[in-house]
Amino acid sequence: MSALPLARALIRSASVTPADDGAQAVLAEALTELGFTVTHLPFGGTPNLFARLGTSAPHVCFAGHTDVVPPGDAAWSAAPFAAELRDGVLIGRGACDMKGAIACFVAAVASRQGQHGSVSLLITGDEEGPATDGTVRVLEWMQAAGQIPDFCLVGEPTNPCALGEVIKIGRRGSLNARIVIDGIQGHTAYPQHADNPVHRLVAILAALTATRLDDGSDGFEPSGLQVTSIDVGNPARNVIPACAEAVLNIRFNDLHSGTSLRAWLAETCAAHAPACRLEVEVSGEAFRTEAGPFVTALSRAVASQTGMTPRLDTNGGTSDARFIARYCPVAEFGLVGASMHKADECVPLADLDRLTAVYRAFLEELPA
Repeated sequence: MSALPLARALIRSASVTPADDGAQAVLAEALTELGFTVTHLPFGGTPNLFARLGTSAPHVCFAGHTDVVPPGDAAWSAAPFAAELRDGVLIGRGACDMKGAIACFVAAVASRQGQHGSVSLLITGDEEGPATDGTVRVLEWMQAAGQIPDFCLVGEPTNPCALGEVIKIGRRGSLNARIVIDGIQGHTAYPQHADNPVHRLVAILAALTATRLDDGSDGFEPSGLQVTSIDVGNPARNVIPACAEAVLNIRFNDLHSGTSLRAWLAETCAAHAPACRLEVEVSGEAFRTEAGPFVTALSRAVASQTGMTPRLDTNGGTSDARFIARYCPVAEFGLVGASMHKADECVPLADLDRLTAVYRAFLEELPA
């Protein structure tokens, strides 16, 4: 079975977060035809589905998302949701991130030789959005229903340049923080009658950015802090502002936790501005899946079908694997991500065939 027809049908659903535009109905129909039991789980109005084929062990779940980012303002050479074929390439929003991978997994299940264990799909429409009513809620439902798998494979586009380069076996944690300092507005010529919050904010940021968080750990690169915004909302050059704020992001390895970094931020802020307001949001903790039979089977499948020995990696941004890791071992392997979120997002048809072959080989040699 070729993944192309389903990939094109999914792309033609303009499922820009939070819309679904029929994408999950398209997928559900394809899965039902293969004998899957499909359960729709629209938590908070978010489209999600869980589908399972078989009941025996081992149970392997494929996780992914049907929602996509907007086409953007850059010019496309083809309509973003037309799923146009051109010179052996499929063009469309979601082609590589990640409707193509979903189609490949369904095609792999349909064409595999024999039935070993059981397979399921956890598909959300809330990965590119706030991720509050998607994978998190479905996992809670799966646990209550006794549907937690032995291993989960996420179909995110893990490969930078060529299919077969990288399997993600972990991700760094991510923390966002907002620091707000109040002062007293005044004239720059009379600073004795004002209180400039910018000076204290600059001191805090200098202390934070001068700190080396670590030198990396086994399987992870060093943690890093990046200031992403500094704002005083001040259009005048001769006015000391009444308020100053900054936003920062920390990508951290397993030497830290959201709790420990929050404490460090609070301590540093208090040293320079005891009355400042600190808001912290941890979108995911660092995790790493230890090598085991499922990761080994996936690595063998990638090598056999692509001719490349994949690197086991933890770099990059966050994904829904950060939620799945709380319940079971998880790894990620999908298409080449060079065009994701760009105009003319695309995937070569040869890569769709190869990824289908990788997923099929993985399913056929699952550990007992």
